[in-house]
Amino acid sequence: MHIPKGLPLLTLLLLVSVRLVSQVPSWTPALSDSGSWSIILLPDVQGYAKFNRNQPIFDLMVRWIEDNRERLNIQMVLCTGDIVEQNYITALPEENGDQLSSVQWRFMSETFGRLDRKLPYVLCTGNHDYGTNHTENRYSQFNSFFPPDKNPLAQALLVDMAPNASGVKTLENACYAYNSPLGQQLLVFSLEYAPRKAVVDWAKEMMDQPAYANHMGVLLTHSYMRSSVKGNERIEQEDYPPGFSDMTTGQQLWDRLVSVSPNLRLVLCGHVVDVASHEGHVGFRTDTNQVGKIVNQMLFNAQNEGGNWKGNGGDGWLRILEFLPDGKTVQVRTFSPLFASSPATAHLAWRTDKFDQFSFELNRNNP
Repeated sequence: MHIPKGLPLLTLLLLVSVRLVSQVPSWTPALSDSGSWSIILLPDVQGYAKFNRNQPIFDLMVRWIEDNRERLNIQMVLCTGDIVEQNYITALPEENGDQLSSVQWRFMSETFGRLDRKLPYVLCTGNHDYGTNHTENRYSQFNSFFPPDKNPLAQALLVDMAPNASGVKTLENACYAYNSPLGQQLLVFSLEYAPRKAVVDWAKEMMDQPAYANHMGVLLTHSYMRSSVKGNERIEQEDYPPGFSDMTTGQQLWDRLVSVSPNLRLVLCGHVVDVASHEGHVGFRTDTNQVGKIVNQMLFNAQNEGGNWKGNGGDGWLRILEFLPDGKTVQVRTFSPLFASSPATAHLAWRTDKFDQFSFELNRNNP
């Protein structure tokens, strides 16, 4: 940059600042409105845990979240479950990973721990977080590595927990009350994989409490709906039936909780890979609940991206949910800190197809 001699100091500073702004990479995420705030949605992350070679990718994703807290006004991080690939194996798998369960859980606990005291994060449990390989029973190591007091910022929002299958209150089924920077009151639920009837009843009772009459309910659970290539249909029967019978499928969850809770307006889930494509990992639908309000339901996953089941765990994809100052509009963008980390791959860092970049409205009546 050539600067003529004798240029006034103020003018020089302005030129330098303009030059620096122009050097901010075009792929760097930014809010569309400076008054917005955001939630980061992480898909199923077990592919990053099960291979030693993949763990640095998830570490990069969490560090990116940490570094962009202010730029994106991030207020919360949510994860759709399947935190590990195998909940309790004591011998190395032959093909599906190279890490013992204890190592997978410890890695995830420590990596999410980068956000402790910096951002609240809410995780739900998936089918791979139970049993030995997955869902042979309801035993999970989740509470051992993510106890209620792990992150003080999340603990400060916690209002109640339901007992797990062993009768212990854990974050497997938890409820958080949160006031957004725009004054919106949210009641965020995290429910176990295929939640038991008692858990669904507990969540309904929480939603019905007068203290939360003005809160907007957000439900985070692992298995709920299929991708857009299969019509975004809610799951009526699991492809891999678990080793227990007390369970609630996605359609049943709609019938018993979502549609009959007037203030529950947003459902977020993962779990599904219908086909090995972007569209086979994602879905979105809206339905009207029993009081005529629109409920937005979103599937976001990426675990089969980046080389299938033995690949890199998901190409680093995450979603930025930007809550605009109008108090109703949410903009959805799909982004990869992995691709954005190098100018050579930065052109791949955004997915802009209509199923990956869109907006929806909260608190909307059925037209």
